[in-house]
Amino acid sequence: MQKEMKAIHIVGAGLAGSEAALQLAEKGYSVFLYEMRRQQLTPAHKTEKCAELVCSNSFGSMTDYSAPGQLKWEAEKLGSNILAAAKEAYIPAGMALGVDREIFSQIIHTKVSEHPKITLVDQIVESLDQIPRPAIIATGPLTHENLAKSIAEHFEKPDFLYFFDAIAPIIDTDSINTEIAWKASRWGKGSDDYYNCPLNKEEYYRLIEEMEKARKIEAKDFEKLTPYFESCMPIEEMIRRGKETPRFGPMSPKGLDDPRTGRWPYAVVQLRQDNKEGTAFNMVGFQTKMAYGEQKRIFRMIPGLEDAEFLKLGSIHRNMYLDSPRLLNEDLSSPKDPYLYFAGQITGVEGYFDSTCMGMLTAKFLDDKLKDRGFQPPPRASAMGSLLNAITKEEKENFQPTNINFGLFPNLTEEHYQGRKKIPKKEKKEIQLHLAKEAFAKWLTTI
Repeated sequence: MQKEMKAIHIVGAGLAGSEAALQLAEKGYSVFLYEMRRQQLTPAHKTEKCAELVCSNSFGSMTDYSAPGQLKWEAEKLGSNILAAAKEAYIPAGMALGVDREIFSQIIHTKVSEHPKITLVDQIVESLDQIPRPAIIATGPLTHENLAKSIAEHFEKPDFLYFFDAIAPIIDTDSINTEIAWKASRWGKGSDDYYNCPLNKEEYYRLIEEMEKARKIEAKDFEKLTPYFESCMPIEEMIRRGKETPRFGPMSPKGLDDPRTGRWPYAVVQLRQDNKEGTAFNMVGFQTKMAYGEQKRIFRMIPGLEDAEFLKLGSIHRNMYLDSPRLLNEDLSSPKDPYLYFAGQITGVEGYFDSTCMGMLTAKFLDDKLKDRGFQPPPRASAMGSLLNAITKEEKENFQPTNINFGLFPNLTEEHYQGRKKIPKKEKKEIQLHLAKEAFAKWLTTI
């Protein structure tokens, strides 16, 4: 069977699909990568290019002492093409890996389209039966409706799981009032990468009140029971949890000294650079479902944004994902079809780089199967192993998308506690990261 499978078919040229295609092509396989966007755009995409970023332009923390940083460390060891492109398209974002989304997408699109072993197929795939095996479905949360129905029929599950994802507005840099907004990173960590718009108590509550009253884009009937993903929640949904909630979240003033007063403001709106030229900044944490006209009116109430020119306004879309712990094997294949794999956000991970890593792992698992090497998952102690465990083994009544975090890593043993009842949080994280690096490095020598 191995000799007969000379070509691999991948549906979806997003982050996971592009990474999987490049990984498998570099191993010598002929890859057919299907993408529908030249014929039909999704509600969130603007171009037909591979690996287009549709929400934030941040790949998350890249510090060595964070869970996302550990995930990137592991991905770099496995030769992630997406990570290499992100670093090439890097723009300042404090301790995060920010990218110029157009440059980043162009790098990946060029690499994919010019690879001699990859054929880009401009086709809308509407059924699993259209795709020869082996196949990887990496269509993401905005899977074509007909293909989604086909997947549902395959698993004999009439309904998919859904959550809402939201996009923050992007502002023309020249329209930011720099006499009020100043550049700095929280606690002085990193360079002065963010613009900070300060609000006093009166300004804060007036802004909150206007966002509460603003006209919203109402959910359709079939969307009304769809939950929001906690890490990408619309600002108005945060406010529903309490008027102070944003001030302890994205609008926290902690670690940001206003140069005009030398003190922390009551609240802050941060703007993060969105492209390499620095001509565009996005509003951190201001994903929203407010009507476009309301966004312009209300966000111009923010000190420093009185004359803001919006290059892109906030929006919201519904995302789809599988109940992977119940529906997929540990290697992300279907129990009903051993050569049908799934990768990326459709498997129940959330976040650009988490999705990328699932694409990378799926490519490895399929390669191992085709070469009769058996299943070789990353170690449970590693970030990749912990993320894989969360979406394939931890069955929950209410399975929701997750990104990498310290809560997914294994519990420490009594040996690490050394007779103590509790380990300080910082020390616990350091131990977890040490164990992750140690286990992953050892695993690399075995594969």
